[in-house]
Amino acid sequence: MTDLTTLLEVGGPLAALGGGAAYARAKHPGVYWSTVGLPVTTARLLSSYGSVMEACGLTVAPSRLRMLAVQATTRREVRPVPPRRGIIRPTATGLRLRLRLAPGQEPADVAASAERLRHAWGGHAVYVSIVKPGVVELRLVGFDVLRRVRMPRKSTARFLKIPVALREDAMPFVRDYRTIPHQLTLGATLSGKSMYLRHLVAGLARQPVALVGIDCKRGVELAPFAARLSALATDPEQAAELLPVLVREMEDRYDLIKSRQGIAPDTPDEEITSDVWGLPEGERPTPVVLFVDEVAELFLTATKKEEERRDEMVTQLIRLAQLGRAAGIYLEVCGQRFGAELGKGATMLRAQLTGRVCHRVNDEASAKMALGDIAPEAVAAACAIAPERPGLAVAGDTSGGWSRIRTPYLSLGDAADICRSSAHLVPALPALAPFRPDVPVPPAESPAPVVQPRPVTG
Repeated sequence: MTDLTTLLEVGGPLAALGGGAAYARAKHPGVYWSTVGLPVTTARLLSSYGSVMEACGLTVAPSRLRMLAVQATTRREVRPVPPRRGIIRPTATGLRLRLRLAPGQEPADVAASAERLRHAWGGHAVYVSIVKPGVVELRLVGFDVLRRVRMPRKSTARFLKIPVALREDAMPFVRDYRTIPHQLTLGATLSGKSMYLRHLVAGLARQPVALVGIDCKRGVELAPFAARLSALATDPEQAAELLPVLVREMEDRYDLIKSRQGIAPDTPDEEITSDVWGLPEGERPTPVVLFVDEVAELFLTATKKEEERRDEMVTQLIRLAQLGRAAGIYLEVCGQRFGAELGKGATMLRAQLTGRVCHRVNDEASAKMALGDIAPEAVAAACAIAPERPGLAVAGDTSGGWSRIRTPYLSLGDAADICRSSAHLVPALPALAPFRPDVPVPPAESPAPVVQPRPVTG
């Protein structure tokens, strides 16, 4: 009986702790990492750092002076020298560690061993980034941050910089219009493409930016944001009227820039500009972001007249993509598929869209349309996205870099509320006034009576 009591006293708490840890790891990985994963991983890293670096081939032969000093003082075997390790900095999702590379090493050597380091230290993933020449940073992620997306509490939003998703290395994915002016977003039905667009609109709605929409699905995607939109076209006919207005607005802005370039002899060099961002703040026109949802609808034609209209719209879109950046006009082009089979001008337009985001697609050819010309190795990652993870996507740009991202959930009602509360930020652009969508007025609620009526009794 005494042995059984001792077993229950000792084994009961241990079983409870083990069960609690297993539950936290499955349901609350952030809590598990902070309480269990971080101490265990840190201890494993500190105790095995030298041997792991040697096994990964990240050590170099010691200098002659070091060999003589060790042999003279300790007479022990002189081991290869690993990169000098910095302070371990814990984070809510993992830890960071800076390494000073030894002479003869390069960051590619460390990046090639990232998978080995992950297994040796028990992390979910290891990412390597260059801090400065000779110094790299290891970012170890303790769990799958894309399974349940939680954006960092510290907002990274700036003017024309919108955090819309979380990257697989636990860093926010920021849509920066000043750096990447135009972007193509592809995705099949229920892939999360609309959620990505929803975050972009909600983020830009809080900023002094003109939002223009072309939604050929009768406005079902962009109409809920009508209170914040400066213009909205819901079919190809309206789009054919709106696009020439945007082109004229772009040309007027170029005229403004050229008038500023009528350089007088006493004009300081810093006031000479080639885009709207070099203009004084009082003269600078409002940036315009054009959202095109289901871009294929602008290309599809059934008659000769529609074909002529299509050619005009495609030409205007290409002009906006080629020249719009300097005029402060940016494009967000979305669709399920976008390739040469859509017709003349499709490939030329796609070549002007620097940023690429590919959600789950129905075939490999669609992934190649989005990523094949900028990051061929990312095509396989896009094709491997499972339907059970909506919002997961592969983001790349023309630099060749790419990463997996996932957009957090944002309900349509919450996004529409943000747009309604930001309706006062709609800029005054007279050229777009005829295309301003009608905003339905919510019915007024009748006030409750101050005095409750009492029934008359006889």
